[in-house]
Amino acid sequence: MQDVYQWLLDYGWAVWLVLFLGLAAIETLTLDLFFAMLSVGALGAMLAAVFGAPLFLQVVVFCIVALLMIVLVRPIALKHLERGPKDQRSNIDRLIGAPAVTLEAVSGSAGTVKIGGDIWTARTPDGSSVDSGAPVLVTRIDGATAVVVAAPAGAHAADGTADEESSDDPGFQR
Repeated sequence: MQDVYQWLLDYGWAVWLVLFLGLAAIETLTLDLFFAMLSVGALGAMLAAVFGAPLFLQVVVFCIVALLMIVLVRPIALKHLERGPKDQRSNIDRLIGAPAVTLEAVSGSAGTVKIGGDIWTARTPDGSSVDSGAPVLVTRIDGATAVVVAAPAGAHAADGTADEESSDDPGFQR
């Protein structure tokens, strides 16, 4: 037992390095940033071992660094990862709030709209009805269906995209 303890004292940095790599490998599978924070704690403990800190101090360094990373850095990092720049949003996210024009009457269960040149099935969220040719705004995408609400007066005129789309489409009728 004394030999194992002595080996840990002599090569503790190697144990922390293996723990660091193992936690980083787990992080690549989970992508939750939790194990990445723990791996940074292991990296801190490895540095403590390299500088000759006793084993209990290495464990304390691991716990403190990992805890600080989880409490202070992880929430900020998750917030930045979830928000992302506007040009990196998914195609579905870009449609939220986009103006559209109804190609046929849209009700709570059926209808079609034209969003940015593409034709989508649509419905209203509250079961109300929107007439054909009316400007609408996309509030969310539910599967392959756009959930739309009637656009406030002047919403499309300020944007100008819906009027241009409807005039370019030869099959579009008001």
